[in-house]
Amino acid sequence: MEGNCENNEVSKSNPWPYMNVGSLTISFLTKLATAGIIWGCGYLNLSIAWLIAPIALAAWKTERRKDNELKAITAKASVMAKEKELIMSRLDELPSWVYFPDFDRAEWLNKVLYKVWPNINHFARELCKQSIEPAIVEKLTEYKIKGFQFDRLVLGRIPLKIYGIKAYDKNTSRNEVIMDADIMYAGDCDITFSVGNIKGGIKDFQIRGMMRIVMKPLIPIMPIIGGVQAFFLNPPAINFNLVGVADVLDLPGFNDILRKTIVEQIAAFVVLPNKIVIPLSESVPVETLKMPEPEGVLRIHVVEAKHLMKKDIGVLGKGKSDPYAIINVGAQEFRTKTIDNTVNPKWDFWCEAVICSCIMQKAMVFLWDRDASIPCVQYDDFLGRASIEVSRVKKKGNIDTWVSLEQAKHGMVHLRLTWFQFSKNVADLQAALMETQELRITSMSTALLVLYIDSARNLPCVRGNKQPDVYLEASVGGNTKRTATMLRSCDPVWEQGFTFLVSNPETGILHLKITDEKTTLVVGEMNYNISLLLKQNNLEITQQPYDLQMAEADSKIILSMSLNILKYEEPEPTSEEDDDDHDINQLKKRIDRQESNISNTLSSSLPPSPLKKQPSKESINSLTRSTESGGAIVPEETVAPNEELIVTNTVSSLNESPQLLHRNLSVTSSSGEAKLGRIQLSLRYSVQRQKLIIVVHKIANLPLPHNDPYNIPDPYVKLYLLPDRYKETKRKTAVMKDNCNPIFDEQFEYVVSQGDLNSRTLEISVCTQKGWLSAGSKVMGQVHLNLSEIDLTKSSTSWYDLQPETKD
Repeated sequence: MEGNCENNEVSKSNPWPYMNVGSLTISFLTKLATAGIIWGCGYLNLSIAWLIAPIALAAWKTERRKDNELKAITAKASVMAKEKELIMSRLDELPSWVYFPDFDRAEWLNKVLYKVWPNINHFARELCKQSIEPAIVEKLTEYKIKGFQFDRLVLGRIPLKIYGIKAYDKNTSRNEVIMDADIMYAGDCDITFSVGNIKGGIKDFQIRGMMRIVMKPLIPIMPIIGGVQAFFLNPPAINFNLVGVADVLDLPGFNDILRKTIVEQIAAFVVLPNKIVIPLSESVPVETLKMPEPEGVLRIHVVEAKHLMKKDIGVLGKGKSDPYAIINVGAQEFRTKTIDNTVNPKWDFWCEAVICSCIMQKAMVFLWDRDASIPCVQYDDFLGRASIEVSRVKKKGNIDTWVSLEQAKHGMVHLRLTWFQFSKNVADLQAALMETQELRITSMSTALLVLYIDSARNLPCVRGNKQPDVYLEASVGGNTKRTATMLRSCDPVWEQGFTFLVSNPETGILHLKITDEKTTLVVGEMNYNISLLLKQNNLEITQQPYDLQMAEADSKIILSMSLNILKYEEPEPTSEEDDDDHDINQLKKRIDRQESNISNTLSSSLPPSPLKKQPSKESINSLTRSTESGGAIVPEETVAPNEELIVTNTVSSLNESPQLLHRNLSVTSSSGEAKLGRIQLSLRYSVQRQKLIIVVHKIANLPLPHNDPYNIPDPYVKLYLLPDRYKETKRKTAVMKDNCNPIFDEQFEYVVSQGDLNSRTLEISVCTQKGWLSAGSKVMGQVHLNLSEIDLTKSSTSWYDLQPETKD
């Protein structure tokens, strides 16, 4: 009895005694093995350098695993948490209805999803096996990797969560219902696969993005809705962890190839122009749901970039970068050439994207620094990204703008975007051809061909009189697109649609080829002159059968085609103006007015030499009253256009160094309350884009360090949006050499919700940097702006006094 009591007490105090003993044994054996390896290396006179590589690799894998596990736990917690708990925890992934008032809460819909999740699980499994797995197999063959297949695919018990939903009632057809759903999946999935003899798996799979659901056409009989289309407007954020035997899949190379392939194929399958289509009524023809319905074509000109971050390491410290740009519009991707050894690249790159939905879709430009790498493994450094709403380009007709880079300390990219609508008038073709000739760019298009592959009939059998496993390839010019493979069928039904940009419909040819996947034999093909569509009514044909060459006499293919001519039209003037464009126009007017005043001053009242003639005391007092009016902050609007401006020159009073004459003109003669100079800023907040925009214009009257005329500062401006003081939130202007009155005119952006804006403080630091031998940067002055005290609904341009540096 006593022994039993003692055992019970031990069990209560230590419920897992045997597990502790096992853990101690494993820890002892691990340390013993480590000591044995080190002793063995010394005994055999082996260099300790052989241990550096495996130790570094083990440390890297451990840190990476910890980081991925933390992200997965956070995502799962946000999915499973209630909305009140999620908001109170101030996680980064807040629901859409918190940021955007037109998004509604969807807790009731999440409860419905919880009930039907097992059935959705089964549907997703079949979808992956039939559609995503073949695409991954095809992509991996480009890397000489064969034998990929899913062995087990279970999405788990945790359903996806809808963070907010929005239904559109304007600018939509009355024959359809359009909704946007902010979804996130971070469940306990169980996915295993095999690549040849290697077994692997996927865990902690996460996907977050805005999914559009279109229900159309609306019919007067049950089920009221003819079909459902679901797709992502922009590529969603996808993340997951790969696991495999002996952590083989966690090594660079194979890991990167497999991860990149899976992400690309999942994103491309559900991102426009690709759609998940579910017919609901037999009375609705399938082609009305599956045939592409483009709204227009977006022509993008990536001109250049400036002041990019330096990512390469040179002999004397930081070198430059080898930048290139990747442009994404939905699932469409384009890439510029790489410009070596520069932070101000000029690409002059043109591309065109087919737009199937303007609402909420964006053109994204990602900038990268190309680094030397082993084949198939990329180590390129991220330089930032820029985005422009497609609806904004459609509204304006064309946009020529510099866009500040997000997720970067500094840098801007110059973009020109043009919107082309569709015309069915053949006479508009000549105008489109003349425009491309004037651009002298042969890759530009004049028309868009919409092709719908319905089916084929009576295809010939292959060797052994077996039915073929056929797929179809369609090509126009150098652009080729492929359907799915129909197994063992002489009458395949594809029901897939494609779009092709055509440079000249009068000479373009559509080539179709049907191939047996097993034998690679061509079982049928045909060529179609696109110019024949110019003679058709409304430039289209519907469900027409065509004879196939190299096939049986009665082999047919059923097609639908539509030709759309690209046409640019100036948008009609409206009283409504985009809020960002309005602020930018106001800002340009103020800068133009300021430059006009400066030029007038230079031509009329500038003395021959600042050493011989000084401004009058009355003019200084007048300007001081008009520009200071409160000391700390002086709006630019208070400077009257006819008032005299003062030319400030620090060197003139010191009778030294004419280098300071560079850009020393300013609209203020004050050195600020602390005699550290002043900085001119423009601030505004875009509710539509959820962005805080800061424009750093110029600095006036920076003092010389220690009053040394030969120690002229090299100023630049550094920004933080407090309390987030870390590398990703840092912004920085270019460095102006030997200048006490530098002009920057650089714009920076922070993505921040309107509700979170009042709790933020903007820190602006003016620093100086003297060459590569400098031990670091020195803060010459700071400004802290509490954003809750500033009216950001309108763009405001003001002067701010620089204050001494304050450290946390």
